[in-house]
Amino acid sequence: MATPGGGGGRSRVLRNGKVFEQAGVNFSHVYGEQMPASATAQRPELAGRSFKAMGVSLVVHPENPYVPTSHANVRFFIAEKPGADPVWWFGGGFDLTPYYGFTEDARHWHQTAFDLCQPFGDDVYARYKKWCDDYFYLKHRNEQRGIGGLFFDDLNTPDFDHCFDFMQAVGNGFMQAYQPIVAKRKPVAWSERERQFQLYRRGRYVEFNLVWDRGTLFGLQTGGRTESILMSMPPLVRWEYDYQPADDSPEAALTRDYLPVQDWLGLEK
Repeated sequence: MATPGGGGGRSRVLRNGKVFEQAGVNFSHVYGEQMPASATAQRPELAGRSFKAMGVSLVVHPENPYVPTSHANVRFFIAEKPGADPVWWFGGGFDLTPYYGFTEDARHWHQTAFDLCQPFGDDVYARYKKWCDDYFYLKHRNEQRGIGGLFFDDLNTPDFDHCFDFMQAVGNGFMQAYQPIVAKRKPVAWSERERQFQLYRRGRYVEFNLVWDRGTLFGLQTGGRTESILMSMPPLVRWEYDYQPADDSPEAALTRDYLPVQDWLGLEK
């Protein structure tokens, strides 16, 4: 698949699997002579530079409402201009979006993130967890998209090898974080009630990706393949006006007990 600006990528999508209703993986390598507006809005000093961007992203939407949706991304970006040093950085991370909350799953997810960060500095997990919490926030809903994880961008110190090693650790750590949760929750029985709530909560996922996600905007503004860019969307979703779950329900517990930003590992004590 080629893009109008230059470069291309590959997309692979699984649909109607035994566990995953839809799961997609994108690889992209795009380039152009002019930085897109979505990038220069954050860093106006890069206007007028040519660029190359490459990355791998995946989004998994399980069928069982007790299995959370997951997202992971690793990427590299370089912008160049004659007579000036190149500007490069790595970015990426992973995050979890449950529909029904389980404290043990949240702790496992964040413990895995903490462990992979430790070789790179004692403060790395805390910084990138906060960044993830700040990024995956629906301002118009005053609500987190999920329970967070790691998010980093503009990573270019202390050197290329260090940054590349960390990016690889994030990619490998995602599998270690997500697979045990899927294995534990996929046998749980569910009914139409849970399914309807899952579809309702998927609406938040769509809202975030179309309104707030910088990666989606970047892909659309650089002439990327729309089908691949929107691969992250769930296959089915619904909205309901002013939905209010019962106070003592597990549906209410999600937004009350799990989505608010919190210290899952007790590190702040």
